Amino acid sequence: MNTAISSTATAAAPVSGEAAQGSSPRSGVPADASRTAISVKGLVKHYGSMLALDHFDLDVHRGEIFGLLGPNGSGKTTVINCILALLTYEAGAISVFDRPMTPVSYDLKRRIGVVPQSVALFNELTVEENIDYFCSLYIPKREERSRLVREAVSFVGLEEFTRFRPGKLSGGLARRLNIACGIVHKPDLVLFDEPTVAVDPQSRNAILEGIERLRDAGATVLYTSHYMEEVEQICTRIMIMDHGRRIALGTANELKDMIDLGERITVGTLDLEQDTLGRIRALPFVMQADYDGRELNVVCRHGDRNLADLLDLLNASGTSTGHLISRPPSLNDVFLELTGKALRD
Repeated sequence: MNTAISSTATAAAPVSGEAAQGSSPRSGVPADASRTAISVKGLVKHYGSMLALDHFDLDVHRGEIFGLLGPNGSGKTTVINCILALLTYEAGAISVFDRPMTPVSYDLKRRIGVVPQSVALFNELTVEENIDYFCSLYIPKREERSRLVREAVSFVGLEEFTRFRPGKLSGGLARRLNIACGIVHKPDLVLFDEPTVAVDPQSRNAILEGIERLRDAGATVLYTSHYMEEVEQICTRIMIMDHGRRIALGTANELKDMIDLGERITVGTLDLEQDTLGRIRALPFVMQADYDGRELNVVCRHGDRNLADLLDLLNASGTSTGHLISRPPSLNDVFLELTGKALRD
């Protein structure tokens, strides 16, 4: 069995009624900002001489899907392990559902589910037996456990694979089984650490839809991923961290408003003159403009008339235009500008 942030060690329990209603960019149902699911204040953690967490703060509201982003080595996994009381730390305080989290807070841990990045399964057990084993850590009654296992199997869409062993499953199906083992006992809080690594698009969509269903059923979700589009799709709020510190916090749109980049404009043209390109570069909203003989690519600051002013200049110069694309900044643009590196670095 792989035990990296094992869902057996800390998972609590698909979802009790104590959690608040959830929200997402899709549902529009607000999270309960007045009630805190996770509170981390001034957390300091060293590994030898290396500072992993530098007075780190985090507040996750009940009923939201909260995205935690950071490059490798930024401290994300350390934060998760500290929240789960799997690591000690030198300073700071952590509470879960308004109660201090300690290594012996077993009643709190029963309310937490963990889906680790490394698939944590018993290869000698079938799909159904794996889920039942993890459920048995919290639910002693076989009859109740049997019902919960059936619900978890249905939730992740593994009905046709209950007698399979993990080694016979595709990577995507193994990830789904990993999720079932982490949520079978119905947690109020679920921590997902890179749950879609190396899975096919169909399985990725199924996993993301499942996370949203957990939220809709009342769970709070803390979600880490290297895939920006996933985070933007499902997360209510997003924190970017690096070097153990918080860099930025907000909704996807709020984060995009924090950077200079406003949009990228691509115009298809075969006759752009150099003097016209020079005038484009001189426009006050233009950060960069390049032409490869077929396409004009312009990086713009925030502005309401960027596209209109650019087209006016092109038309006035007699430049013919073909296809036209205007793209808003991505979360990866935000991350790159705020941290100086790509998320996957």
